[in-house]
Amino acid sequence: MDLAFQEHYLYKQMETRILGKSDLVVSTVCFGAWPIGGGMGKVDPQKAIKTIHAAIDSGISFIDTAEGYQTSESVLGQALKSRRDSVILATKLSGPDHSESHIREALENSLFALNTDYIDLYQLHTPQPKWPIENTMKVLNELIGEGKIRHIGLSNFTSEQTHEAMAFGSIVSSQPRYNLLFRQEDPTLAFCEKSEIGVIPHSVLAKGLLGGSYKPGHIFDSDDERRLFNFFQGDLFQAIYKVTQNLEEWSKNYGRDLIQLAIAWTLANSAITSAIVGMKSVAQVENAAKAATWKLTPTDLTEIDSIIGDLRPEWIKAQTPADIPYKYGSY
Repeated sequence: MDLAFQEHYLYKQMETRILGKSDLVVSTVCFGAWPIGGGMGKVDPQKAIKTIHAAIDSGISFIDTAEGYQTSESVLGQALKSRRDSVILATKLSGPDHSESHIREALENSLFALNTDYIDLYQLHTPQPKWPIENTMKVLNELIGEGKIRHIGLSNFTSEQTHEAMAFGSIVSSQPRYNLLFRQEDPTLAFCEKSEIGVIPHSVLAKGLLGGSYKPGHIFDSDDERRLFNFFQGDLFQAIYKVTQNLEEWSKNYGRDLIQLAIAWTLANSAITSAIVGMKSVAQVENAAKAATWKLTPTDLTEIDSIIGDLRPEWIKAQTPADIPYKYGSY
């Protein structure tokens, strides 16, 4: 078996897991659709469709998007015209208005854009304390009864906020920010694992910090939302870059790269069901799919932590906004 065929065979056999207490069987790598909507700069729609098809062909059967991701839903709608039954489709209610009328309007808009009559996983993108979660969950449960959504998930909710929502209906998934640099593992991940809630972390590649492509001083185009992020600027970026270069070198010793390491490291946590990875090219899909075959050992994880050294998540968190606004995407 030659190497090319072996790699193809491996990622065609991508592992799947059940999402929380649901009937949703999802691939361990999830296609994050923020980039194809234009969050990281304009993407040609035909290239985006080709990328989506490549993801499905590679065994990535789980897709995550949101109404707030510019053209993401409509591009997906075109790509999935004949392949809707091949994927588990997740989207989000992104805006701050959680009134019943707006929730219903937003869902109808998403259904139309995605060219489907149901959503497998409908998520609240961020907590909205102005709107009682009891009322919001009541509407979502009604939508389940109407067959328009199958399951409810949360994004960027704390363990306390998740516990509150659980009192009013079944929550099958949580989408915290979680990666080598930004970790919400305590207590959110532990709480979700104990409560049998599937964890599908966003920002697995830290918006590209763990992609290996950007050096200090890089200037993002005006249509790339990352130009607004402070962790791509100044001393903070310098410190992060030095560590990621060392992680890249460590990965090369295993014939891998930094992107594959970031994905494999995330999946090594027993609380994680599927890692959401933003992709906007066929090459990125192929690389992400290969990452799912890399099983890090306890020794590997210890070595990785030693490389990170003084660049601890607590230090980064102190210099980074606690929550990334929903309009900036989730990858």
